[in-house]
Amino acid sequence: MKVNKIVALQVMMSIVLMLGTASCSKKSSSSHASRATGWDVDSQNGTAARNAGKKQQAGPGLVFVEGGTFTMGKVQDDVMHDWNNTPTQQHVQSFYMDETEVTNGMYLEYLEWLKKVFPPTEESYKNIYAGASPDTLVWRNRLGYNETMTNNYLRHPAYANYPVVGVNWIQAVEFSKWRTDRVNEAVLEKSGYIKKGAKTNDVSAESLFTTEGYVASPSTSYGGNEEIVLKKSPNGRRPRKGKDGAVEEQKNVYAQRSSGVILPEYRLPTEAEWEYAAAADVGQREYNIYKGQKKYPWSGDYTRSAKRKNRGDQLANFKQGNGDYGGIAGWSDDGADITNNVKSYPANDFGLYDMAGNVAEWVADVYRPIIDNEANDFNYFRGNQYAKNKIGKDGKLEIITKDNIKYTTLSNGKVVATNLPGEIAQVPVDENETYLRQNFSKSDNINYRDGDKQSSRYYDFGDAESAEDAKKEAMYNSPVHNVTTDSLGNMVRKYDNSSKRTTLINDNARVYKGGSWRDRAYWLDPAQRRYFPQDMATDYIGFRCAMSRVGAKTERRKSPRN
Repeated sequence: MKVNKIVALQVMMSIVLMLGTASCSKKSSSSHASRATGWDVDSQNGTAARNAGKKQQAGPGLVFVEGGTFTMGKVQDDVMHDWNNTPTQQHVQSFYMDETEVTNGMYLEYLEWLKKVFPPTEESYKNIYAGASPDTLVWRNRLGYNETMTNNYLRHPAYANYPVVGVNWIQAVEFSKWRTDRVNEAVLEKSGYIKKGAKTNDVSAESLFTTEGYVASPSTSYGGNEEIVLKKSPNGRRPRKGKDGAVEEQKNVYAQRSSGVILPEYRLPTEAEWEYAAAADVGQREYNIYKGQKKYPWSGDYTRSAKRKNRGDQLANFKQGNGDYGGIAGWSDDGADITNNVKSYPANDFGLYDMAGNVAEWVADVYRPIIDNEANDFNYFRGNQYAKNKIGKDGKLEIITKDNIKYTTLSNGKVVATNLPGEIAQVPVDENETYLRQNFSKSDNINYRDGDKQSSRYYDFGDAESAEDAKKEAMYNSPVHNVTTDSLGNMVRKYDNSSKRTTLINDNARVYKGGSWRDRAYWLDPAQRRYFPQDMATDYIGFRCAMSRVGAKTERRKSPRN
């Protein structure tokens, strides 16, 4: 009996060991073996497979906006008779959006960085800082005393958390590009791919970090300084010692897209994204949200709160009537006469502040009176101009230097830099990318479906002898002005005085959304849309940034197990 007990005990121990070994083997297989090949993805070359399922982290200042369907366009009022927001059903993918408008404090950080890296005293850089600076003269009024705002609004600390104004669409785009690079620079430093403190101590015009430059050629970032641009183990662990005491050999690598740490770019939101985020139908439970019956970013048909705690308080900063920019001083006042501190009014159901009132906001789209939902009802956007990296004669990427910075002369003569040293030069896509494609056929798609027979009875097909003539014969035949600067920096103006122009709409007219401190409540409706030249600024248009969401649409449910 005693022998049988011993044998039985040994058998049981063997079974336990076998189960344990199988369990460990299964666990090891699920975490290290590729589902495609069975290879060990914990090796040196398995970065993409190893990081599978890694979630995107929200960038600084952003909140998550879960995508979905909504009615884009007119919901109730059209007292202006614009007929430019006919209701269409659209679907928007999930994305991230700035919690508030970009503030003076945020924009000043950008300006100080430019001044440090590109000193205006150097001839090669003299137009960079000045070109990025907001136009503070937008506050002036012929019959009003606004010099206090002209002199103080941008830089005085009392206005630091107020939305920046006087910024045109081009400047807003350039700020977004700069923000992308600075955020990813900080992310890579935190992740150990860039030396601590390099982003502030070792920055110069000759050794700039750019996101696309790093992705394309990490070793050349920061001027190719290997002491700043670091490598690390792709599996995130230190080398192990073997039984013989020898340390295992590991191949350290730079960060890549497949590492999952580099964020997508900050950018202006599309019009569809902005309107969807402002309406915030996610908080509604009535069936009629599909019909687009929500008038404001909040529930209800009134601009004052109906909640007992703050009944009667204004829910946005807007013009309440002629000569009434805030109401009677006291409890009924909305707390502002011009703009106001961000977060001064309740957020909508996505957690976004000031999606109505305070300042109107630039969006990415080129303006057209009609949203062409027959062509597309998914992530609608008009303004695509596809480009690719420019390859030099030596077969290498062409990097912008101080000798080939690209400048644009605005209609008011102001010179703005549209690329900076360290960035990769871009060129329009050509027939190598468009040949036999079904989804696009050219680089510039701003005028897609503008000139079809259904759009205009007078459109002239293909008879223009030059690009300039074609532009004049286009459906939207706005004046074609030409403002440049000569070699001495003097402005050269050539105005189009033709009497045959019928519109101000052109490819440089950009959409802006939302009401402002200068607007009546009519413009607080998220569906309302207006346009303004992309190279001009006002005292009532600001902007906020967005970032695309990669991966799962929602954060409410867990992703399926691998």
